Amino acid sequence: MITETNDLVRCFGAGDPLYERYHDEEWGLPVHGDAALLERIVLEGAQSGLAWITILRKREGYREAFAGFEPEAVAAFGEADVDRLMEDAGIVRNRRKIESAIVNARATVALRDAGTSLDALFWSFAPEPRAAAPSSWADVPASTPESVALAKELKRAGFVFVGPTTMYAAMQACGLVDDHIAGCVAARDD
Repeated sequence: MITETNDLVRCFGAGDPLYERYHDEEWGLPVHGDAALLERIVLEGAQSGLAWITILRKREGYREAFAGFEPEAVAAFGEADVDRLMEDAGIVRNRRKIESAIVNARATVALRDAGTSLDALFWSFAPEPRAAAPSSWADVPASTPESVALAKELKRAGFVFVGPTTMYAAMQACGLVDDHIAGCVAARDD
């Protein structure tokens, strides 16, 4: 827990205005819509091996580079787009991560073509709410049976960079689970 000079307590993100806004106004709140969920999945995959603040600082660059994460637009990207994105300092320039965004957009479109949506699939793995907020980060798992099952189903649907730990982070970010630590300004009231 991080206590600021104004006695505001955050479980993470204190000290950087961008991180604080993300913590206070976004992390743990429900996210719906295929483009919004595709964005979170792509960003969680891009974060692998990096600090989350690095991705937050590049988020607007990602939105610009990946056409606002509109699945059809990104699904149409080809090799020339990958080459262009490899030169874009506004995003993480890792070929596998860039290619995964395109693959995941195509999988999102395929879900729609099959009569469902990324939103429906993703939210079908929401667990029952916890009885109480976790008391410390030690009480927050790296993955859960639900994130393992979600990762498996996404992989079956053609998604990549969607392992159980990455999907648990996406579940936290998108409000399927609320892991704000007890006493945090954003923790739910039980």
